Amino acid sequence: MTLDRYLLKQFVPIFTVASFLFVMLVSLMDLFANLWRYINYEVPMGQMLTVSLYYLPKSFSYALPVSLLFASAYTLGDLYGRNELTAIFSSGIPFSRFSRSLLVLGVLASLFSFYFEDRIVIPTLKTKNETARVLLHQQQETNTSNLVIRAKNGQQVYAVDYYDYANSSLNGLSIIEKDESGALVSIVRANHAAWNGEYWELSNAVMYQWDNGILRANQQPESDEYRENPEIFERSAVNVTEVSAREALILVNDLKAAGLPFTTALSDYYHRFSFASASFIVMILSISMGGRFRKNILLMTLLSSLLVAVLFYIMDMITMMMAKLGYIPPVAGAWFPVLFFIVAGVFLLQSAKT
Repeated sequence: MTLDRYLLKQFVPIFTVASFLFVMLVSLMDLFANLWRYINYEVPMGQMLTVSLYYLPKSFSYALPVSLLFASAYTLGDLYGRNELTAIFSSGIPFSRFSRSLLVLGVLASLFSFYFEDRIVIPTLKTKNETARVLLHQQQETNTSNLVIRAKNGQQVYAVDYYDYANSSLNGLSIIEKDESGALVSIVRANHAAWNGEYWELSNAVMYQWDNGILRANQQPESDEYRENPEIFERSAVNVTEVSAREALILVNDLKAAGLPFTTALSDYYHRFSFASASFIVMILSISMGGRFRKNILLMTLLSSLLVAVLFYIMDMITMMMAKLGYIPPVAGAWFPVLFFIVAGVFLLQSAKT
């Protein structure tokens, strides 16, 4: 316990300073990236700072894994450089035991990262984006086009050319009716349909039906049959990364039920959980790289830890891209890099100098 407290006492100040510096760096990068737009629209300094303030939680989310990596690699490298670990190893304490407190801290940081992202980062980032759009006179694109949605267990299919979010209206609507065997019953076409709060009101709708082998067209009378909620047509405009984990799961299930492509959404949903473990992964990688060099220990530990962490992010990006394209299952795309680097980190940690 004494060694654990000593190690954390060395680690915490470095982590605090690193977190502050990386958060400021990320925030300033976002500010300067949009500075010319703020100047162009003569946005007051106070409102610019308000937008930056809303971005701080996201900045900390970005900075947390990097700060943990830097602090752990620097702390252990500094202890190696001052030969303090020589006395510890001479007492028979293995390196895996000595670094246990940092590993536990990495697990806690991963759990914190998930809940922090889910409860704080997503709402504040949404507020930041909405505020910035207002200040910069930008419009949010929520309309969707070329939708195909299934209803009533696939017996009813909506094909929509364009969904107008602001007016809750459908343009270029075709409704295909099937029986339980999948045979075509009718096709209803309307140039426009408006939601009245309870059902869709079709304008100049025409129904096509088979009559003794002849396809006949008749004017569709006004009906309250079509009651699919407008929210189902908005799903493709919603990004899983912009909603909480609970809402993301609801979105994925809605996409499945509507017959819309859901692989990307499902991959992002799994990635929400797997990527939270990045804090633990960078910790175990940076710890396991410590003590593997005889010269320039501090510098080489930092560089090697950073290199291995970059490899993790690259593999994560590649597997997620393959999952979204359908080459591998979504769960594999999200979790394979995590499991691979955890196993590699444990192996490196067990074989570290002791």
